[in-house]
This record gives sequence, structure tokens and C-alpha cells, in this order.
Amino acid sequence: MLSKSCIYGIQATIYVAANASQEFVPISQIASELKISFHFLTKVLQQLTQEGLMNSYRGPKGGVALAKPATEITLYDLIGAIDGTSIFTECMLGLPGCGIAEPCPAHEHWTKIRNELTVIARRLTLETMAKKAGELNVRLTDEFRYAQRLFPSIKPINGAQA
Repeated sequence: MLSKSCIYGIQATIYVAANASQEFVPISQIASELKISFHFLTKVLQQLTQEGLMNSYRGPKGGVALAKPATEITLYDLIGAIDGTSIFTECMLGLPGCGIAEPCPAHEHWTKIRNELTVIARRLTLETMAKKAGELNVRLTDEFRYAQRLFPSIKPINGAQA
């Protein structure tokens, strides 16, 4: 439901918040750690910078940093900055005019889910997500090597290469 850009933007922003001890986190470091194309990530971070959620700095000690405290940035803000807020307002089937007068087949259920999703996204702060990432060592990527760093004893299934 979220675009790849949005997912990467959320992952990168959580990574930056979790590494807040660095004044600016190099984009190359974020891209390497999260296994995201540097050029693709740069474009996503530009969107977040234009929306006032990130600051960027060029040069040898450059990178990105949060533009405001992690307590003031919500999941809703991040999704809205990259994908827009249509996921929180529009018909699941993309039908124009969907509503009580002319509902789609999923309207009744989707409206409830959409409302709950909106409440959660507005309450879930970047600080909360970054703390979870740091305290619980939860993953921000789907890479096997990331999991293996956290749990060195795990082995690939069926002799697959890591």
C-alpha cells in the first residue's frame, strides 16, 4: 500500500533518528546499512528535506539530520511527505465519489480500518520507532546479513549463500 520510496524514507528516517548522536548521518552510510540504492535514497531524502522533516548538508562531514525533534515527527508526517495522505482519505478501490451515498464493496470495512490507521499513524512518533529499533535491535532491512549480524549463530537455509 505504501510506495517503495515511502518505505525507504521511513526506514532511513528511523535510522537517522536512531543515530542522533551523529550531527549529520552520511547518506552513503544509510544506503549501505539499509541496502538501498544511494541515488534512489538521495531522491527520497530530498523530498523529506523539501517537506521540512530533514536537513541536509553537503561536504566531507555532510549528510542528513532531522529538521525537528523525533518526538514531533509522526508516521503520518512521513507518509504524507512522500506518498501524500490519500491512503488515509480515499477509497481502497480508487473509486471516485465513494462514500455513504455511493459506497464501494469494501467501503464499510475500509473506512474503519482507514480511521484506525490514521489514529495510529498520527500517534506513532519517530522517537518511538527509533527507540524500538535501538532497544530491541529490530530490523530495518530484509537482508539476511543484517539478521546474521544480530544473531551470528543463524545459518542460511538449504546451504544458500549469505
